[in-house]
Amino acid sequence: MDEPFSGSDVLIIVDPQIDFCPGGRLQVPEGDTIMAGIAALAPRFQHIVMTQDWHPAGHLSFASSHLDRQPFDVVAMPYGDQVLWPDHCIQGTPGAEFHPDVLGAVERAHLIIRKGYNPEVDSYSAFFENDQTTRTGLAGYLRDKQVRRCVFVGLAYDFCVAWSALDARREGFEACILKEYTRAIGIPVQSGTSVDIAEAQFRERNVRLVSSTNAQHRS
Repeated sequence: MDEPFSGSDVLIIVDPQIDFCPGGRLQVPEGDTIMAGIAALAPRFQHIVMTQDWHPAGHLSFASSHLDRQPFDVVAMPYGDQVLWPDHCIQGTPGAEFHPDVLGAVERAHLIIRKGYNPEVDSYSAFFENDQTTRTGLAGYLRDKQVRRCVFVGLAYDFCVAWSALDARREGFEACILKEYTRAIGIPVQSGTSVDIAEAQFRERNVRLVSSTNAQHRS
């Protein structure tokens, strides 16, 4: 890119953590391959926010917290259906740390939002916990910074990145995803995969999928 991103853009780097990379407890295929690229992308932004999954041990979103349940089962929680995950990103463990290849972006981040620390409610989005009412405070922070557009990268494309982008639209921001800097879990569902569900929602709510080579141009 020859032009910088706009000063009214924010780069939101979602969960670039060791447990989401190959060898981690909830590995996203090829999740590690985007980390160096994200670090190289970060200097092009004036505003950078990162999220970090930060679960207590025994979180209710873990399959191990439910008798006779396996990872990727879906159960009903008071706030809605919940995918059960392998234990991952537990507070203070190596797997919860940021991937070493993305540390250049970590150093530039203005704000790091830890999510999933409520033991009874999972949290995918950078803006809301999964109950869709408990706010992280990110929207107010971005408005104070006069941000208009949220640019998303990180893990995983079909869960935490997707929910964050959709909530950015809900909060009145423009939202785009730099797809080459994301990777998906791709859980099979009745109608296809979790990627299909996410992308259908993107079309409905005007979340744009763009290349980093043209992200600065608005449609």
